[in-house]
Formats: sequence, C-alpha cells, structure tokens
Amino acid sequence: MAKTDSGNWQQYLNLTKRGVPEGLWIRCPGCQATIYRKEAEKLMGICPECDHHFYVSARTRVEQLLDEKTFEEWDTEMTSLDPLEFFDQKSYKDRIIAEQQRTHLKDAVITGTGMIRARRVVVAITDSAFMMGSMGGVVGEKIARAVERATERDLTVITVSGSGGGARMQEGILSLMQMAKTSAALARHNAVGGLYISVMTNPTMGGVAASFASLGDVILAEPKALIGFAGPRTIKATVRIELPKGFQTSEFLLEHGYIDRIVRRPDLKSEIAKIIDYCGK
Repeated sequence: MAKTDSGNWQQYLNLTKRGVPEGLWIRCPGCQATIYRKEAEKLMGICPECDHHFYVSARTRVEQLLDEKTFEEWDTEMTSLDPLEFFDQKSYKDRIIAEQQRTHLKDAVITGTGMIRARRVVVAITDSAFMMGSMGGVVGEKIARAVERATERDLTVITVSGSGGGARMQEGILSLMQMAKTSAALARHNAVGGLYISVMTNPTMGGVAASFASLGDVILAEPKALIGFAGPRTIKATVRIELPKGFQTSEFLLEHGYIDRIVRRPDLKSEIAKIIDYCGK
C-alpha cells in the first residue's frame, strides 16, 4: 500500500479490526455444530441440526406455553430467608441476592394462571438458572399455594420442571419438607378429581424428581432430557456396576414406563390442550 500522506497512513495502522459480535453464534452440545443463535430462537430454542433442546428461561416458557397476554403471576415478592445462617464460600443470604440480581427472578419458580388454547390452567415453572432450580421454602410454598388455588377453582395444574439441584441444602430439613408439602397439595387436588400434567425438561433431578414432578396424572418430557434422583456418576460410584447407556434419559424412561410421552417443545402447547380436553377438563 502506497503512503499518500502521513495522516492516512497513520489512520490505516490504527484501524480497529472488526469482529463478529459476541453471542451471535452458539455451539450445540448435542451435535457440536455452530449455529446461528437467532435461528435456534425461532425454533423455540431447538438446534436446527440435531433437534437438541437448549435451556430456556421460565419467563420464555411462559411465553411459549400460554396464550399471549393471559398470564397472571402469583406471589411475586416471596423471597428466601436464611434460617440456618448457612455459609460456604459466601452467606446464603448474599447468594440469594446475587442470584436475584443475575437472573431477575425472586427464586427458582414462577407460578400463576393463564390460558392454553383458551383453556384456563394453573402453571408452576422452575428455572435452572436460579441455583440450578433447587427447591427451598419459597419454591415449595409457591407450588403448594398454586396447587391449592387450582383445587379451589377446579383448574388443571401444569408444572414444567427444570431442576438439577433437588432440595436446597442451605435450608436443611426445611427444604426437604417441601417434597412432602407439594406432594400433599397434589394429593388433595387429585382427591377432588383435579387434573395434573407434569412436564419434565433437562434436567429434572433430586428432590423435585422425587416429589411433585413424578406425580402427574400425565407425565410428559422433552427429548433427551436428563431425569432421575442422583446423577449417573454418583450412582455408579455407589453401586459400582456398569449402568445401561442413557438410563436417565427421557427416551429410556419412556421405554420403561416412567413417563407417558416425549413431546417436542413446539408441540407441547397443543399436546397439553388435547390432554385437557380428553380428560374432560
């Protein structure tokens, strides 16, 4: 390149190299393909190459599942206390505040009522972004309250579980009690003929999988979701036997009768509406 004048030459040397904006492309953990983020978002968070279902937030799931502008959220200001004054790398109180600021959620679940294809329902959706969707006092209380309101109003309950954390150790036995509390609320709902549809997503583990998520009259799951109590490595280390390949995937669990149907995310709304109609609700 010929130097025309000192100003232009210096300007050429100081040019900032243009790059691709961050976050425009993402790597699929299923097939390792690099895909355009907006293309996956148009497909409701699904890889166009291998059909891998990416994580989506609880708020996004509300938008995907419920009819537009029909959602009324409940118990929005409920927040966790620190009954044990738990401390690891930081205090539990500080951890909750940090998670709230990072995720813009008060805790790991959103509850409320809305419409699915013009059918009034009650929903509870856990979000693995908030402390891995673990269940503490707030999660249990909000789900129990939502179920009780559904029972009073004779509405279908729908939970969408995304919890890799199980019961929250920072709240000790108070966290474990939520398994019984949510299960009891669902038992009362069932006793009066209420319908409960449980949707398991990746991951649904621990105390959530061992309580309300497994109690649905109809249990649906997204493809290739990890579902179980303890993780595969923990089980293998404990029982010291070779585990079947994919034994905690939704496909394996469907084959063995643990879940009723695998439903892709774009089909979930219509599938739930059909189930509600079939059950006469």
